[in-house]
Amino acid sequence: MKLIDKKNFLPTVCVIYTIMSVGKILIEAVTQGKYGNDQANSLTMLLLSFLGTLVLSQHYRLSQLPLLLVAVLQYAVLIMAVMLFTWVSGHFTQLHPNAYMDMFRSFTVPYGIAALVYYISLYMEVQKANQLLKQIKEDVRDENKK
Repeated sequence: MKLIDKKNFLPTVCVIYTIMSVGKILIEAVTQGKYGNDQANSLTMLLLSFLGTLVLSQHYRLSQLPLLLVAVLQYAVLIMAVMLFTWVSGHFTQLHPNAYMDMFRSFTVPYGIAALVYYISLYMEVQKANQLLKQIKEDVRDENKK
């Protein structure tokens, strides 16, 4: 049995890279006392990636609602979290005058692309499952006729 195969190769690389990057940031902060904007930005991207993935993964809880409404609600929750994070960060460091607009753009563009890819692949997966169910029903119907 292979632990790493074609299906999980890229996710495995991404997980290892993330662990190494966060480890590097932590080691530098502890051993060298070095924690600057680059490290903060990397950890912010990790946090926002985690939040975006978490919220997208919860779409099934709202499956009774139209997909467009679910997508808009998810985005609204996330953009509020991003703005809250920016506001809280402003209490610990000086923010650029365009910080809120920069965070809005920096989050919206990648999240929009990721959400679109996610929902398209989800749609394709549902279509494939529906096709399989249809085939099974036809096979059962053919068996019952015999």
